[in-house]
Amino acid sequence: MSPDVMPEAQAASAMTEPGNKTDRAHSRARAVRRRRIVVAVSRVLLLVAVLGLWELLSRAEVIDPFNFSMPSKIWDQIWTWVTHGTALGSLGEQIWYTLYEALLGWVVGVVAGVVFGIALGRITLLADVLGPYIKVLNSIPRIVLAPIFVIWFGLGPASKVASAVVLVFFPVFFNAFQGAREVDRNLVANARILGASDRRVTLQVVIPSATSWIFTSLHVSFGFALIGAIVGEYIGATKGIGLLVAQSQGTFNAAGVYAAMVILAVVALLAEGLLTFAERRIFRWKPASSDS
Repeated sequence: MSPDVMPEAQAASAMTEPGNKTDRAHSRARAVRRRRIVVAVSRVLLLVAVLGLWELLSRAEVIDPFNFSMPSKIWDQIWTWVTHGTALGSLGEQIWYTLYEALLGWVVGVVAGVVFGIALGRITLLADVLGPYIKVLNSIPRIVLAPIFVIWFGLGPASKVASAVVLVFFPVFFNAFQGAREVDRNLVANARILGASDRRVTLQVVIPSATSWIFTSLHVSFGFALIGAIVGEYIGATKGIGLLVAQSQGTFNAAGVYAAMVILAVVALLAEGLLTFAERRIFRWKPASSDS
C-alpha cells in the first residue's frame, strides 16, 4: 500500500468507528428492551396459567373448593370489600391501619438497626461486650414475642409496631454492621491523614460505604414489618388486615383469607417498587448491571 493511501484508510476507519459504537449501543438498548418485554409477558402468562389451572381444578372439584377456594371467588370477595366495606369498616381503613403499623415499625427498626450496626461496627469494644447478647436475642423466634407485646401494650397499634420493630431490627443491624466492617481501610486512612475526626470519618466515609449493604436489607425488612403487623393483628386487634384474616378463618371463609393475602402482596410489591426507585436515584453513580 502506497504512503498516500494509508492516511486515507486511517481517516476512513476513524470516521466509521464512532458509527460502529453508536450502532452497538443501539443494538444493546434494543436487546435490553426486548428482554424486558419477554420477561414481563412471561410473568403475566405464568400468573394467568396458575390462576386458570387453580380455577379449573376447583370447579372440577379435583381440589376441595371449600378449603382452597378459587380465583373467581377471591376476586368477588375483594370487590365486595371494595364496594361495600368489611365488617370492621371500609377496606381502605383496614389497609391504612396495617400499613401505618408496618411503616412505623419499619422506620423505628431501620433507624435502630443502622445506628447500632454502625456503632458496633466502628467500636470494637462495644461489639465484644454486646455481641453475645445480640446473638442470644437473634436466636429467639421473634414471632412468639407478639403475644407478649399484646399483653404489654394492649390491642392498639403499639403492640403491632413492637412486633414489626423486632422483625426489622436484626436484618438491618447485621447488614449495617457488616457494611461498617467492610469499609476500605485505605479510605479511612486517607481521611485520617487529611485530619478527619472519628465523627467525620463515620459520617462521610463509613456510612456512605455501608449504604449499599443497608439498602439490601431494606428490601427484605419491609416485608418483615408487614409480617409483624399482621401477626400482631391476628393475635389481637380492633382493626387491620390481620384481623380480617382471623375473622375469615373463624368463619371458614377461605376466599376472605386469600383475598387478604392478595391485598398484602399488592402492598408489599408497591413498597418494593418505591424502595427500588429510591435506590436507583441514590445510586445513580453506580454502573447499571447488564441484562444477559
